[in-house]
Amino acid sequence: NIMSQTTEGFKIIHDIIKLKWVPEVLNAIGTDGATYSEILRSIDYLSNTELNRKLAILLERKAVEKVETEGHSLYQLLPFGKDLDHIFRHFRDIEEKYSIA
Repeated sequence: NIMSQTTEGFKIIHDIIKLKWVPEVLNAIGTDGATYSEILRSIDYLSNTELNRKLAILLERKAVEKVETEGHSLYQLLPFGKDLDHIFRHFRDIEEKYSIA
């Protein structure tokens, strides 16, 4: 039924949205993909340990994939990761539009 589908869909997204650093990691990977070093360099205050945790979760949830190319690993967004990044962009837009300065 529609209600249980909505609830289940929200739960899937909520489990990821509530995690710190996930929006930044997805944004850092972006449409072109990024190496581990590029992700780490682009996010201030993010530790190696925390990045490893977040990448493991995103890989497990099939939001990102790790592709081996020419001697290095590239992280790329899968369709679910692109959808999440899209949602987070809306959150950032809303924050900018309605933030009280």
